[in-house]
Amino acid sequence: MDFLVSLLSNPAILLGLVAFVGLLAQKKSGTEVITGSTKTAIGFLIFGIGAGTMTSALQQFNTMFQAGFHITGVIASPEAATAMAQSTYGFVTSSILILGFIMNLVFARLTPFKNVFFTGGHSLFFACVLGLLLKFHGFSDGIAIAIGGILLGFCSAFLPQLCQPFMRKMTGHDEQAIGHFNMLAYALSGYIGKIFFSKWEKYSTEDIKFPKWLSFFRDFLMGCATVMTILFYVSALFAGPAVVGKLAGSVHWLVFPGILALQFTAGMSVLMTGVRMFLGEITAAFVAISEKFIPGSRPALDVPTVFPYAPTAVIVGFICSYAAGLVAIAVMIVFKFSVVIIPAAHICFFSGGTAGVFGNSFGGWRGAVIGSFVVGLLLAFLPCVLYPLYGEMGVLGSTFPNVDYNIVGMILNSVLNIFQ
Repeated sequence: MDFLVSLLSNPAILLGLVAFVGLLAQKKSGTEVITGSTKTAIGFLIFGIGAGTMTSALQQFNTMFQAGFHITGVIASPEAATAMAQSTYGFVTSSILILGFIMNLVFARLTPFKNVFFTGGHSLFFACVLGLLLKFHGFSDGIAIAIGGILLGFCSAFLPQLCQPFMRKMTGHDEQAIGHFNMLAYALSGYIGKIFFSKWEKYSTEDIKFPKWLSFFRDFLMGCATVMTILFYVSALFAGPAVVGKLAGSVHWLVFPGILALQFTAGMSVLMTGVRMFLGEITAAFVAISEKFIPGSRPALDVPTVFPYAPTAVIVGFICSYAAGLVAIAVMIVFKFSVVIIPAAHICFFSGGTAGVFGNSFGGWRGAVIGSFVVGLLLAFLPCVLYPLYGEMGVLGSTFPNVDYNIVGMILNSVLNIFQ
């Protein structure tokens, strides 16, 4: 059991194995098989190193921001919420994860939804949400695992399909899907751009003409470094030397925000290098697998795989979704919500940034701005609904912000309430 959970939770190993099988199916030489599968795993690990560096910097930003602006509440972080739930419901969660992956393959083989979901961390988080909901309603472990595994497998195959029109537009082909459980949000952002802003499609975020004195923004990494430096220093100055100094250790508190901003940007560069390295290998290998075992299937991969198609939209989406989260905080305080959800910067970056890319695909920069802002509101408000339920199950102080978890969770909870 531990072996399978570890395997299915580690996408680098899983994708390396998929590439291995695909290259064997293509009857490649032994050298080509080993090289291709190893480069796939290494590329994904490079991508993970970049993502980890960015997440670490954004978590420091969270601390400074909350201290500087005196905001307290529940942090919307699926990693923390899952860690709390695992101590009590680890067996159910792990079993749902394994069955969910198997059922994903079954649904991809038997239905028109030909997506195979490879973002193992997100599958684990979703398995945890499903396990908590089903155990809350009194199901035995066996029934909870069966229902949860089937639902996870279906969502893994079906939800990427909603995003596929936009993936085809961005990539120019139909061989790659998105695998990140905010897919209802990404599709919504894409349709906001397509329905309301399609006449401005040619005004892409990537074609913004900057004044000469801002021409360095044409270089994505320079633009990223500049924006993040501003955000980090604003938070640090409001937080003050005592808070920032504690985080900075031996580094001067006024130097620390600049280093964090550059670390974040370096992480972005590493991440995109890893994406380019493994994406070509896994796509080619997966074509052979789909032809032999699951005809017409495609890999559903993590969100940074779409960042290279509109990198400026990623920054626009992050800023707009985080701004939406701050607006949501104000609304929750004014209207005295029972819980105030604090947006996690790393969630807003990856989810809001991806929403920006989807909104931009058919709606240009206007679609990126409005689409990611709406997604930011959903990331903030939707967790309020199920947080009391999670609290009764022992998950306090953190929650699951992702749109798919919350919408599917609310539907499941409502259906189960009818039969109780």
